[in-house]
Amino acid sequence: MTEVVAIDGLSVDYHGYMALDRVSLSVAEGESFGLVGESGSGKSTLLRAIAGLAPVSAGKISVEGDTLALGRRSRAFYRRVQMVFQDPYGSLHPRQTVDRQLLEPLVIHGIDDEERRIQTALDEVGLGSGFRFRYPHQLSGGQRQRVAIARALIVEPSILLLDEPTSALDASVQAEILNLLEKVRNDRGLTFILVSHDLGVVTHMCDRLAVMQTGRVVERLSTADLVAGKVSESYTSNLMLASRGFTRDQRGS
Repeated sequence: MTEVVAIDGLSVDYHGYMALDRVSLSVAEGESFGLVGESGSGKSTLLRAIAGLAPVSAGKISVEGDTLALGRRSRAFYRRVQMVFQDPYGSLHPRQTVDRQLLEPLVIHGIDDEERRIQTALDEVGLGSGFRFRYPHQLSGGQRQRVAIARALIVEPSILLLDEPTSALDASVQAEILNLLEKVRNDRGLTFILVSHDLGVVTHMCDRLAVMQTGRVVERLSTADLVAGKVSESYTSNLMLASRGFTRDQRGS
């Protein structure tokens, strides 16, 4: 399969604190790749580094064959790569309607046919036209995250960076959002890089994963091997024990 994201020896240094320490991995076109690890392991920092939101001090990032310059990303990059954050309220402007928040990326990228695209985006994430002129405070957490997903999809990216996209939601809503993301990936042929602390989420959504600890990748494996317990690092085994979501999946399988 074609490699669309390649990371080689990537480091992020926050004034002497190595949030990422020589991380290398690759993600194939159309793949859903998971990043797991405890808080502070560097998994969210890695997503932010790809998106140009973290200070890369060493290494190389390539997306769809293009090597990215350190620092800010181009407008063309954000047409190809979009990010969905953990907090669906914090990622939306509290004083802008859903309509305005979906219109903004279209204006930024010079994309026409706004009316049709906004309505199509709302339909795709399961929100009808009745939500179009509401404000974030008038929406539930799950509805806000659907808007955030619609905003990411409306510019027709090929890669989504998903930073704990369901961890702030109720358990009943989490499954709905995960199923929506899975359907979108299959329908559009998207590539996902998904950060989660819940191995149950990762085994449901991802093909392969990297296990991170203190800014380093300590193990790479398929989700099939993870479910079968074919792990080589004790740290990964401890994550399996600590993740209640993974335990639920195991009991249900």
